[in-house]
Amino acid sequence: MIISWLANPERFSKVFAPVRPWVAGLSLVLFVWGLYLCFVSPEDYQQGDTVRIMYIHVPAAWMALFTYLVMGVASFFGLIFRHALADAAAKAAAPIGAVFTALALITGSLWGKPMWGTWWEWDGRMTSVLVLLLFYIGYIALHASIEDEQRAARSTAILALIGLINLPIIKFSVDWWNTLHQGASVFRPGGPTVAPAMLWPLLMMALAYKALFVWLWLIRIDTEILSRKYYGLRARLGFREGGA
Repeated sequence: MIISWLANPERFSKVFAPVRPWVAGLSLVLFVWGLYLCFVSPEDYQQGDTVRIMYIHVPAAWMALFTYLVMGVASFFGLIFRHALADAAAKAAAPIGAVFTALALITGSLWGKPMWGTWWEWDGRMTSVLVLLLFYIGYIALHASIEDEQRAARSTAILALIGLINLPIIKFSVDWWNTLHQGASVFRPGGPTVAPAMLWPLLMMALAYKALFVWLWLIRIDTEILSRKYYGLRARLGFREGGA
């Protein structure tokens, strides 16, 4: 019932406009706290200070998958129920997810060089994350290439739903194929294998990334709503002027 009530774009903007500054403040606090914990956390006995890249890389990788899941769910509701807000939410999430994915790939490469002796390896995890970035870029490019908003929404929603197939491939790639990546060490049966002194900074940075995503996402949804209002009003005025 609440979701249906918030499906109205104007109502959504009115409800969440006062929330955005609080989310921004929460994100800032979490980042400051998280970065402090990252700097005071101990070195790894094998990796030394290089392990600190984990606090940037791992949350970025988590958010790359989470953001695409959000985009896929929003695309599903936009395609099936034709909610304009759902399409706006999916479209708003795409660039944010693309940045998270690119950050995961870049920091993974920086971490891989001293650990594995190579910047890049075409293993299952790296390749599937690269494919995820291509899905993000393809979604953005497809939306931009179609002028009709409804056609663009349908086409990009289908592409987003197809891309969901890649998420379990990324998740289980370390189990299905030989890879340089280790298996799950945080979210796993039996509990995390990461030492608490390193786990807490990692989780704090993950929360900071999540809050940052919510803040940016709300801003982009509101911007998309305003943009559609503007172009809709301009189209109506143009129609009237042409018919006058």
